[in-house]
Order: sequence, then C-alpha cells, then structure tokens
Amino acid sequence: MLDYHAPWWLPGGHLQTIWPALFARPRPAEALPLARERWRAPDGDFIDVDHLQGPDGAPWLVLFHGLEGSSSSRYAIAFAQAAQARGWRFSIPHFRGCSGEINLAPRSYHSGDFEEIGWLLGRVRERAGRPVIAAGVSLGGNALLRWAEEAGDSAAQTAQAVAAISAPLDLIAAGAAIDQGLNRQIYTRNFLRTMKPRAVAKLQQHPGLFDRARLEAATTLRAFDDAFTAPLHGFRDVDDYWTRASARPHLHRIRVPALVLNARNDPFVPGCSLPAPHQVGDAVTLAQPDDGGHVGFATGPFPGAVHAMPEAVCDWLGAV
Repeated sequence: MLDYHAPWWLPGGHLQTIWPALFARPRPAEALPLARERWRAPDGDFIDVDHLQGPDGAPWLVLFHGLEGSSSSRYAIAFAQAAQARGWRFSIPHFRGCSGEINLAPRSYHSGDFEEIGWLLGRVRERAGRPVIAAGVSLGGNALLRWAEEAGDSAAQTAQAVAAISAPLDLIAAGAAIDQGLNRQIYTRNFLRTMKPRAVAKLQQHPGLFDRARLEAATTLRAFDDAFTAPLHGFRDVDDYWTRASARPHLHRIRVPALVLNARNDPFVPGCSLPAPHQVGDAVTLAQPDDGGHVGFATGPFPGAVHAMPEAVCDWLGAV
C-alpha cells in the first residue's frame, strides 16, 4: 500500500477520491458497534469519543477523522475493523460539532488544533497506562502532525508512533487547489453544504461571534475560513491560520516515528506541495505513491474496498 497502484477500473485522482468515499466497502451497514463516551473538555465543552473495546494491555489505536468526518466515515469503519482483527483497542474522538450534536463553546475545530489533539491523546494514554499509537486522516492527520511537532521529545511519553493519511501539509497550497475549477464545484461545494449551516447554528448560540453576512457570502474554503475558522480560533485572518496550522514547515521537529502518506494525484493536496526527504527529520517516513486520490486507495475488483490502506497503516504502526 505504501507503493499503491490503483485498479485499472478506477483511473485518475477524482475517481480515486469520490468512488471510495461513496461506494466502496466497507459500507455503513458493516460498521462495528462502538461505545460512545462523552468527555468534558478543559473549557467545559464536551467531546464525544467512540470506543472499540479490546483486551487489557493491548495496543490502543486513536484515529482522528477528517473535515466533516465521523466514526461513520468509510475509512473510520475500515480502521476499526483493522484494529479489531489485530485484537487492539480503538478510539475515535469527534472534533467539536462532528458527532451529531452542536458543541457548546464559542469555537469549532481546525487543521492546526494541536492542543486539542494533545489533550485527547493524553486522556487515552492515561487510561491505557502506556503510550498509544495514533493515525489522522486529512485535516486530522495535519493536526496530529502539528501535535507531534509541538510536543517534540515529550511526544514519546504519549504516543509511540503516529501516521497521517492525505494530510494537507501545506494549507495555503491545498486551499488554493480545492477552491479552483472542478475542485471548487465538487469538493468545496460539498464541504460548505454542511459547514455553513453548522456555523450559523454556532452564531445563534453565541450572537456576534462573527460576521454572518461574510459567512453566507462565502463560496470558497478560503472565504469560509477567513469569516469563521480564523476568528473563532484566535488567528488574525485566513493567511495567518493556514500558515501557522500547516505541518510541512515543522516536520523536522518530529521525534516519534511518523508515517506521512500522500498520493501524488490527490486533487486538493498538490503533489508539488509535498515535502522531499531532505525536508523532514529522521523520524519521518514519507510515502508518496502516484495513485490514491484523497483518502481513497481503493483496491480489488469493482466496486472495490478501502481496507488495504488502514491495514497497511496499522501494519506500519504495529511494527514500530
């Protein structure tokens, strides 16, 4: 999988992104029964965490989902199945507002939310009694890497290894790519369809939190992040947010084993924005296959399955 090749019937980055997300196995009906637990965050808000139980002392995998994702995303189901097959424990925390219920605080979630990642990992590590392993998908992957970068040498006390899949390591490049041409019509429009109503609900909770007119006028992720994400999380503007939240400039600071997997044909993580080996630290393993799309990596005969990527990532994490 780290040298992935797409099946012949699934050509191109767009199809390799869209088809696995909508039609490949596992299907929602194959989801494992996860036990939900509500954690109280340091600021008094709540975070819903779904767990798959396993034997005491077993490795514990924590998965951070992507933008507008959840434990019902196909890749999340596949990761849960891979963990169960190995006898691991598994947890997937929901970023604020992504568990089906709007969160309480005057904030949401973002690509560089390393403090939240650190708190969540710390809670699981305390319960596990040993360092855990962690993976992040897309936005969750970038945020996980930002945590590892900021934690430096201390990261090993919490996580023994991390993996990021299809992370937008350079948010300025990724933001520009997703807001252009066909990408804007397919992906940006789909994300904004759920993000804008959720933001309006947040404004109803906390009147005056941001400029509603600017939010409603947003037709790009750049405009949305400038109107909503940046001001809610203490950034000056979208450029300040995207610059400070990007993991790529700090990959040399990571001190725990880290797998960074990106397809070079990802429609909105341009191959030219990916790091070269000399730009990362010794702890970082880069995997950049030509195919895969964005969190796609489907394999097998039509209609395909997305199990191979989680299996390969779990194999890598388990071997460290």
